[in-house]
Amino acid sequence: MEVKKPIYVTKPALPPLDEFIIYLKQIWESRVLTNNGPFHQRFEKELADYLGVKYISLFANGTLALVTALQTLRITGEVITTPFSFVATTHSLWWNNIKPVFVDIEPDYFNIDPKKIEAAITPLTTAIMPVHVYGNPCMVDEVQKIADTYGLKVIYDAAHAFGVMIHGNSILNYGDLSVLSFHATKTFNTIEGGAIICHDEKTKKRIDFLKNFGFADEVTVTGPGINAKMNELQAALGLLQLEYVDKYILRRKEIANLYRENLRGIKGIRIPYDIQGIRHSYTYFPIFIDEEMYNNARDEVYVRLKEHNILGRRYFYPLISQFPTYRGIPSSNPKNLPVATKAAQQVLCLPIYPELEDNVVLEICKLLSEFSPVSLSE
Repeated sequence: MEVKKPIYVTKPALPPLDEFIIYLKQIWESRVLTNNGPFHQRFEKELADYLGVKYISLFANGTLALVTALQTLRITGEVITTPFSFVATTHSLWWNNIKPVFVDIEPDYFNIDPKKIEAAITPLTTAIMPVHVYGNPCMVDEVQKIADTYGLKVIYDAAHAFGVMIHGNSILNYGDLSVLSFHATKTFNTIEGGAIICHDEKTKKRIDFLKNFGFADEVTVTGPGINAKMNELQAALGLLQLEYVDKYILRRKEIANLYRENLRGIKGIRIPYDIQGIRHSYTYFPIFIDEEMYNNARDEVYVRLKEHNILGRRYFYPLISQFPTYRGIPSSNPKNLPVATKAAQQVLCLPIYPELEDNVVLEICKLLSEFSPVSLSE
């Protein structure tokens, strides 16, 4: 089979246009475009119910939500985090004049390794910012135990973890705050968008003040907030997306299982499996290529797939700690981060999105089998 059109690593899932137009007409008639309008209020409530959380604040995007989450808890000094994430995680610290301290990840699910956290704590440490990488839950109990022992806050970057549950409980209910992204590349999108999940009304009020210039009412400004509000068009789309997101996740699961069935016999390719007791959202499908066993380097595989119109993504490569802004930090030394360094050199995310056809998935698996001189194990 020849793939004629480019197949990207992801493709935004959208509801039927005619259903969205109904909402657009209501927005046009009301002329309420932003500032906590009726669609914003409805979306906030229905989203909290869907996710199984008590308090949620909507944002224009996930990065502004991360920046505001740090402001909400008045985080300063140093924050322990992972180098194996999207740059927004660490950029949010930089924008708050906070020093990131990188620790290594664990090799099973590529999340921050709790065993490495304690040694990185200094008198300047005020928080831990783990990431639920690829939607796989961090070791939340171990992280919380360390935070409680040293009096630290925990802010989870949950950009990949929309709808993820641990034994029926939302992953978003762990830590002091969790931050979601509704970017177009995610399982659930509002084109751009994000949210902060907190656990009490007082904290939600502070978040809502901060994202609206600090306004508490018409004439009262409680502090130096910013404009990070979600608008009515985003909120209206989000409401519609809630009606379809379970179908999106189910289709993503089918694609993930199809990859697993057809890649499991290829030597040198490590594939992800579901974790028992976890409801996954299948935001990404990463594979890890062992050059020695597969007899081909990850970058070579990336290029050859591209030649066949398959546009995977080396997600996350390079490590955040190797970007110019951060590589001078002592904790950025690759010797300090052996597991993360190896993962960044091996990872390749394959296309996964609801509209991806089975025959394309099978062609990708066929190509990956052909690229390796070792090919299928016996």
